[in-house]
Amino acid sequence: MLADIKAVAFDIDGTLYPSLSLYWRLVPYIIRHFRFYLHYNKVRKIMHRTAPLPDFYEYQARLLASELGCSSKRARAMIKLIAYDGLKKYFSKIKSFKNVLETFKTLHEKGYKIALLSDFPPEQKNEIWGVIPYCDLILGTEEIGALKPSKYPFGIMAMALDLKPEQILYVGNSIKFDVLGANNAGMKSALIVSPFKKIFSKKIKVADISFSNYRQFLNIVIQS
Repeated sequence: MLADIKAVAFDIDGTLYPSLSLYWRLVPYIIRHFRFYLHYNKVRKIMHRTAPLPDFYEYQARLLASELGCSSKRARAMIKLIAYDGLKKYFSKIKSFKNVLETFKTLHEKGYKIALLSDFPPEQKNEIWGVIPYCDLILGTEEIGALKPSKYPFGIMAMALDLKPEQILYVGNSIKFDVLGANNAGMKSALIVSPFKKIFSKKIKVADISFSNYRQFLNIVIQS
């Protein structure tokens, strides 16, 4: 099933690190900026359904400005300050899932191309737990112009890797955004799930593979 895979691409948030590690640290921060996040989350839901844009950031700012009753310039500055730059310090305290770095090293040694494709700025995560030296490509969907599950950022990634979509395995933690987005773009997909869900839930048929830890994931890919 994965024999023709020449590249493995990863989502970041909730895929390379446990989401709960971030969420509990953010509670005071979210409360402090509650009004902003109340409206920003509405805007992001719209952006996930929006076709590719020539200026993603400007359109996002206009939507938020309408919600907050301020100028788009002010809204754009707030997004940068609160949603982007304001979160950087929290990622320095978060550890990746176990064996993430080992996975990237091994895939690199085995000759796979490696990419990151995230809906939030990858640089927000600082050094991304040491995986950057093993990546051939790092992309943020916002800069491309469309969020997942749009096929557009996946297609741009495939072109940048100089590979056919079916030669790429995309790894994520969301069925709606990562798995279905990759599948609709013609790629193979892998879903990381909690060990509890892996044991007690039915087989996740929508993803080509599912796994609960990166040692397991690496064994599946290497042995295919």
